[in-house]
Amino acid sequence: MDAGIKRIVLAYSGGLDTSVILRWLIETYGCEVVAFLADLGQEEDLAGFARKAERLGAAKVYVEDLREEFVRDFVYPAVRANAVYEGGYLMGTSLARPLIAKKQLEIAAREDADAVAHGATGKGNDQVRFELTYFSLNPRIRVVAPWREWEFKGRQELIDYAIAHDIPVPTTRDKPYSTDCNLLHTSYEGGILEDPWREPDEKMFQMTQAVQNAPDRSQYLEIDFDQGTPVAVDGERLGPAALLTCLNQIGGRHGIGRIDMVENRFVVMKSRGVYETPGGTILHLAHRAVESLSMDREVMHLRDSLVPKFAELIYYGFWYSPEMDILRQFMDEAQRHVTGTARLKLYKGNCWVVGRKSPTSLYHPQFATFEADDVYHQADAEGFIRLNALRLRIRSLLRA
Repeated sequence: MDAGIKRIVLAYSGGLDTSVILRWLIETYGCEVVAFLADLGQEEDLAGFARKAERLGAAKVYVEDLREEFVRDFVYPAVRANAVYEGGYLMGTSLARPLIAKKQLEIAAREDADAVAHGATGKGNDQVRFELTYFSLNPRIRVVAPWREWEFKGRQELIDYAIAHDIPVPTTRDKPYSTDCNLLHTSYEGGILEDPWREPDEKMFQMTQAVQNAPDRSQYLEIDFDQGTPVAVDGERLGPAALLTCLNQIGGRHGIGRIDMVENRFVVMKSRGVYETPGGTILHLAHRAVESLSMDREVMHLRDSLVPKFAELIYYGFWYSPEMDILRQFMDEAQRHVTGTARLKLYKGNCWVVGRKSPTSLYHPQFATFEADDVYHQADAEGFIRLNALRLRIRSLLRA
């Protein structure tokens, strides 16, 4: 514990952990605490959370609207790279943390703060994501991580502390799981979800409705991309935050984007997470569809070989690393010709690609047709096959 700290900027969400942490920091360090609340589209009472922080003793409270920057500079690069962690997770939490941490450092500089603090536990990924960003952007910053310092062993003890100190929190013994929400997703973990055999309660979900309650009629949707970046829905050009909000509403109505998975944390343990990512799920499918027409085969295969690494770097917290700088440049360069439109069909939790077109399309019916054509001589395939089979034939002859 660093006794020389006079002012701390806390990444504050208004939930159980950071509400307790705000009070605990003031009492334990005897210093001023500045609360920073990031608006990432979580649709919560941020003004109410700010007032609560003031009541809990915050010297100052910042509420900053980061929705546009979040989608433009973090979500869209991940969409352009088709970044998915372990086959399912679109990383809504992972993408938000470096942005929060970056803004937190900016406020710390503005407020002449000695340190920054976060509410991530010592078992989770978020502590790594926050702190790798802190040290990447300010190598001399001091970090306070209460979950690695205090006497509390779990969230039940935090609830007891909150009750004893008259701290209102949304998490109760009747709802013992943790949520994180932003424009890309809502995540649920911990508590009753720690049993991987237990089905999530339907009442838990916030962004999507159950497929049995989704409309009985399908809906068609068209999404336009410009160099890999989504720019319009059904012909209407929209800014990043507005576009993702629109797709969240449409996808949520059709029950699209739920996933329940056990993933491998960076801190070497498995964790069960339940996620809702309606708009992100639609974007990834649509983006792949436009790429299928407009991206060169070898560029696509090379890019696809790098996607697991790209996703891993996001998940682990290395957004501001030299290897990520290089990968982002490559991913964006690979998107130069990915311009066009994908048409999708949404129905009862499912989303299908049913059409795609592109002004930079590499698909030519006169080459691909099964009918007669003047551009492809089928007999030429014999030499192609025999050349590719040569090493296989030699291998077989040696075995004879």
